[in-house]
Amino acid sequence: MKVLEHWADEHGLFHDRDAFGNLRICKPASPGHEQAPGVVLQGHLDMVAQANADHPHDFTRDPIDTYVADGWLHARHTTLGADNGLGVAAALAVLGDDSLTHGPLEALFTLEEESSMGGALNLAEGWLNGRILLNLDSEDRGQVYIGCAGGADVVVEAQFPTSALRDDEQIWRLSLTGLVGGHSGIDIHKGRGNANRLLVRVLRVLEPSGVRLVDYHGGTLRNALPREAFASVALPNEETVAVQRRLEALEQALRAELAGIDEGLALALTPCTMRSDQALTATASHLLVNALHAAPCGVERMSVEVPGVVETSNNLGVVNLENGCFHLCALVRSLRDSATDDIADRFAALFSLIGARTRVENAYPGWTPDPESSLLARFRRLHQQCLGSDPEVKVIHAGLECGILGGKYPHLEMISFGPQIRGAHSPDERVDIASVDEFWQLLRSLLEDLANGQAASMCRPPAGNQRAGEINDRF
Repeated sequence: MKVLEHWADEHGLFHDRDAFGNLRICKPASPGHEQAPGVVLQGHLDMVAQANADHPHDFTRDPIDTYVADGWLHARHTTLGADNGLGVAAALAVLGDDSLTHGPLEALFTLEEESSMGGALNLAEGWLNGRILLNLDSEDRGQVYIGCAGGADVVVEAQFPTSALRDDEQIWRLSLTGLVGGHSGIDIHKGRGNANRLLVRVLRVLEPSGVRLVDYHGGTLRNALPREAFASVALPNEETVAVQRRLEALEQALRAELAGIDEGLALALTPCTMRSDQALTATASHLLVNALHAAPCGVERMSVEVPGVVETSNNLGVVNLENGCFHLCALVRSLRDSATDDIADRFAALFSLIGARTRVENAYPGWTPDPESSLLARFRRLHQQCLGSDPEVKVIHAGLECGILGGKYPHLEMISFGPQIRGAHSPDERVDIASVDEFWQLLRSLLEDLANGQAASMCRPPAGNQRAGEINDRF
């Protein structure tokens, strides 16, 4: 945040923060365009910090290690930060471009989008002056978004009884790794494995062998499809060989189910060196595994009004058990707030049967589509003019901040667009470099068009692609 404020000072631009810490940087209109509609360029400053388990990386200190392959920018073994680093970089490039004709500009950089939508939820009212908001946080080339799902975090907590290990029990480490993971909204319909769902399924199959949970750690973020999950279990010695054979069969069965979609799944059972003399009681372990096995997970319903779009889903994102203390955080998404409420209530009803407490946090509304928007019509015309094709008009099953911002500023006319990003929220995150150039052309052209009130002539980057390069430099 201080880096951006220092940058604004260097460029002579006014900046301020609201009470939550969201940052606004303002730039006056180009001379003669003071009466043009004010535009808010909006993106979020945080990123999903994910690294492969075998790759030590401190996101508070270590730089992202990037490389280019086949026209795509990647990071080695970590998330890239293109979500939403490219949107932030584009807004800064606009603010720093004195050759661009534009109306009054405000760049809004929100906080905590990935973790809770906290920045948008706590955004000051009566602070922004613009009439148009361009959200720069979409991830599909050739598409423009005019609506999104709302959502809520469902948190389940409980304290379960434990008992001492028996003389005939040994602790083993059960791991499920190798899944692709991804975004819990835009990737939820692709049939990828959820490590929590799958490892709980394995535990359920192993129950007849007398397995008792000692601890469990699966997933790290409620908005990322969990790629890995680990459980320490107390296992009777006489069952070890049978369990190993059962796991081999389960691994083959799960790989067959995920064939062509998520082919890296691996199951392993290894002796555990942890020093614990306690495990959940047999009854508590049984009830917890059963409840997790029955919990809603994945696509709940597809939309009828918007064909091909998920209407309601749930992601079992984070599951933890330590010393009998259980914590679950799931992310429910829906185009209908009533459906979000229903999934949350189903969690409460299910987990109340085993004595767990459920609460709903960080609820946020969806963004109602307006296909007749004049801003959308303008963008479609410019897309055809600049790129020679009509954009796909989309509604996304993910939590763009537009729904929340629109609730606080009902007069705002909004669209969302961006470059081509794939694998967001996972170490496979990458961005198509050519699409960044197209994104930059469209953004410049739209701002010029809005300033002039007519078709702009900037359907190309400046000579030498200088500004498109600046976006990459800032990113």
